[in-house]
This record gives sequence, C-alpha cells and structure tokens, in this order.
Amino acid sequence: MKLIDEIVGTHAEIRDIRRDIHAHPELKFEEVRTGDLVAKRLESWGIEVHRGLGITGLVGVIRGEPGGEPSTSGKAIGLRADMDALPMTEFNQFPHASIFRGKMHACGHDGHTAMLLGAAKHLAKHRDFNGTVYLIFQPGEEGGGGALAMMNDGLFTRFPMDAVFGMHNWPDYPAGTFGIREGPVMASSNVFKIRITGRGTHAALPHHGIDPVPIACQIVQAFQTIVTRNLNPTDNAVISVTMIQAGEATNVIPDFAEIQGTVRTFTVEVLDLIEQRMEEIARHCCAAYGATSNFEFVRGYPPTINHANEVNFVREVMTSIVGEEQVRRYEPTMGSEDFSYFILEKPGAYFVIGNGNGSHRMPGHGLGPCLLHNPNYDFNDDVIPLGATLWVSIVDQWFKKQAA
Repeated sequence: MKLIDEIVGTHAEIRDIRRDIHAHPELKFEEVRTGDLVAKRLESWGIEVHRGLGITGLVGVIRGEPGGEPSTSGKAIGLRADMDALPMTEFNQFPHASIFRGKMHACGHDGHTAMLLGAAKHLAKHRDFNGTVYLIFQPGEEGGGGALAMMNDGLFTRFPMDAVFGMHNWPDYPAGTFGIREGPVMASSNVFKIRITGRGTHAALPHHGIDPVPIACQIVQAFQTIVTRNLNPTDNAVISVTMIQAGEATNVIPDFAEIQGTVRTFTVEVLDLIEQRMEEIARHCCAAYGATSNFEFVRGYPPTINHANEVNFVREVMTSIVGEEQVRRYEPTMGSEDFSYFILEKPGAYFVIGNGNGSHRMPGHGLGPCLLHNPNYDFNDDVIPLGATLWVSIVDQWFKKQAA
C-alpha cells in the first residue's frame, strides 16, 4: 500500500476531527456546527471558503500553482463529502459517541468529511497541479437531496468543474480495499401512496358496504407481478409495500385503506413502466370491486450511474495505491444516493472504500454488527490516510491526464 507519508503524519489530527464530528451529529440541513468546523479548518490552511450552498453546504477552493506560478489550464475537478447524520439513537458508549439522543453518524459521513479534510490540508500545502480543486462539503444526503439543493444554489455555475467524484465507506469490504464499477451503482428511490375508498359498514353486514381491505390485499399481490411478468428478467427493480393502514375498530368495515411503500430501479425507463403499471393495477382492481383509488407517486433520488471513462481513470489510481487485487468490482445496491444528481450533470464516478468488519471499534461499542444505518456503527479511523491519499492521487493524476 502506497500512502502519502505526510498524510499519514496528520492522521491523529484528522482522526480527532472525525471523532468530534461523530460526537456532535447534525441532521440534514442542520449542519451548522459541522460546517463551522470544516470552514475553520479549511481557512486555517489557506483555503478559500464559500458557504450557504444548499442552506448549510460549503465549497472550498484550492487553486493550483505549478512551479510556483498561478494555474493557467482552466481545468477544474470536484471532490465531494457528505456531512449529515441520521435520526437514530446510538448504542455505542465509547468516548466519542453521540451526545445527542436521536442523532447519530451511522453512515460514516463524519469519516467522509474527515478524509476530504485530510486531502485538503495536503493539497493546500502542495499546489503543484495545473487547475482548480473544488472541495464540496454537502448537507442533507440522508433524504434531503442536498446535492440538488447545492446545484440549485449555483454549484456548477459558480464553481465550473469538468468532473466530480464521490466516495463512501463500505463495511462489507476489508480495510485496505476499494470498490468501483461503471454504469449503475445505486438505485433510484421513489415513494408511493394509494388511497382505496370503499363504503364502510358494520362488520356483520359486509354486503352493505365495499370493503377496501381485501382490495388492498389484491393490489399488493398484483404489484409483485410487475417485476416478475412485466419487466425484462435482466432488469432489476424492487417494489416494497411497507405500510398498510385501515380501520379503527374490529366490528367496523372501514371506508378506506391506504398502501404506502417504495420503488427502486437502476433505470428511468424501468421506473416509468413500474409507475404506469402500478397506477393501472390500483385503478382497475378498485373498479372491479366498486371502489375508487387515488394514486400518488413521488420520484426521489435518480439512479447513480457512473461514467465509464471516469471509472477507468479512478480504478487505475486505486490500483497504483493498493494493487489490482485490492480493487474490487463493486456490486450494485438498491440503496440510493443523491450524488446521482451531480453525475447527471457532470462526468464522474462514485466509489467505495472498505470500512472493515467492525473489529476496529473501541471498547464500549454496542453488541450488534458494524453496518451502515446500524446503532452500533462507527467509521474506521484507520482508513482515513488511505482515503485522503486516494483523493490527492486522483487530483494529481487527473490534472496530469488533462495536460497529456
């Protein structure tokens, strides 16, 4: 493994920043303290800071000075780290555990911020690249669409970049490994709500009413045929009905029932088909029993689809640091990620760094596994130098490639 010695030397400093952030988690668009901490550090290293993008997001600007002269290439690259925590209570009891009940860094965004800060310190000191680096510290990834909010506030117009890259930790991978692939890597995330309106009556006199409950059951069962009979078997999709609500008393057939859930796909074309078929099934099932339906479908994060050229480039950089055997072909997941908005607009790639199996955790961690969105999770501080080295190496090699 070829780590940058100077980055290794700052490990303790960046680790302490990470644990500070972990102990003081902030939810989407509330990342005021985290933003203050990041901005203060960046400014102390001589980095220009712009705040207020996406409410609490910020961008650090590092302009290259190859040979001690201002950059002339006009090229720019964006590196992104998310900052927000999750609305869940931490079970860990070690010293840097969350001090706020109901708020926790259970997805490693504290570690993502720390790795980019480690790279930022090095890049600010060694500006021997011909171009500009934009450090994107993004709010509201956990359901807030912070990436889109930053774009709506002019991220790409105020800070024009030629490519953008994002990194996430991955507990399934051993520390010292990376994962990357071209094409879809994360699914779209969408929610639906269907209200079935029948006619309420006494439970002993069902023939006087139109019972929405068995209609809801029919609809839920029929939804599964969309995946198994309407989609090409090579397409991936998940329809999950996660809520069914109806009735208030055991002797009353209710007037209505509601079905809610999520749909996840890797392509917009598959999503279009699923939405169409769900609406048709709900409407016709209800009509068959004399009921009516109201169908709501809200599209959330689009699928995260990596660009092949940027993937090939990053894979080469990863290989130069950890060796070919430690760079895995990432298995796509039905989870979602708002980095997708960035690479709909700009060439880029989203990839993962191994977080280990949990053996890194200090005494006082909970009894459960170290998984994402788990109350016993903690970011692996040992991978901070590796992640920061990767960021610096991407910057160095990307600008060299542009000049070639």
